[in-house]
Formats: sequence, structure tokens, C-alpha cells
Amino acid sequence: MTLTGTHITEFSEPGSAPLPWPDAERVLTGAEMFWLSTVRTDGRPHVAPLPAMWLHGRAYFCTGAREQKAVNLAANPACALTTGTSLYRSGIDVIIEGTATVTRDEPLLTHLTTLWQSKLDWTFIVRDGAFTDPGHGNTAPVYELTPTKILAFTKAPYSQTRYTFA
Repeated sequence: MTLTGTHITEFSEPGSAPLPWPDAERVLTGAEMFWLSTVRTDGRPHVAPLPAMWLHGRAYFCTGAREQKAVNLAANPACALTTGTSLYRSGIDVIIEGTATVTRDEPLLTHLTTLWQSKLDWTFIVRDGAFTDPGHGNTAPVYELTPTKILAFTKAPYSQTRYTFA
């Protein structure tokens, strides 16, 4: 996968610079909460906060199989995952656009459970290719979001950088 970064000058302040990819990736890696945007079968949008992990150029998140997010993704796997700050004059906001698919790769899932534990103090165990909450027994499929485009927005100076993958 080849990454290309482009400074979108028409949506950026004069004199601003593109955000280097390592800075955008640091935001993705450091974030605890994201906002997942999906589309319902009737076309209405659905947005919900959830924790996610950025690992090896992909984002990973889980949700209950009967939750609206999972229902939407089963019908249309295109989605966006957003993180950043609600501040107007500082910070970096990053949006991942792509396709989410369920991953059942048990070694990967086991590694992801260590990330959830170390970063969020949230314990999962891997059972039958999904996360299981040992305290409640709830099972949640884990989604792998493969990016097609990532946008990064810096503030003060305001700048937009588009990263595409080939």
C-alpha cells in the first residue's frame, strides 16, 4: 500500500503547510474515542462514539452484532471514523474513510485485546473469532476499517491534507 499526501490549498489558509503523515498517524494511534458514521438502510445517517485502535494502517473497532452500527455495516460497509478535538483554534482532526469488514483472525484479535487493555483498561477475551466481555458474556464482532482516504485538519493555521492509498 502506497500513501500519498496532498495539501488541499483551496481549503487551507495561505502560508499553511500539509500535515506530515507521522503527525496524523500519531493522532490516530493516541486517540481513545472516535465517532463512527454509517448509513442506515433507509439512507439516514447514524453516528456513534466508540473506542478504536489504529494498527498497521487499519482501524479496528467492535460493536454488538445487533447494534445499529453493525446492522448498517452489514448492509453497507462504507463508513467514516473520526477523531480529534472539539476545540476551534487548536488540535488536529483526522477522518478515515473506507470499508469495514468483520475480522475473525484470532492472532490479530488477541493482539487487539492487549491494546484495548493497555490503552483503555477494557478487558476482552477472544472467543469464536470475536471479542467477548468476560464480565457480561456479551460478544462483539471486530471490524477492520481499510482506509481509502484519510483527511487531516489542522487549526490555527487552518490546513487540510488528504492522504490516499494505492
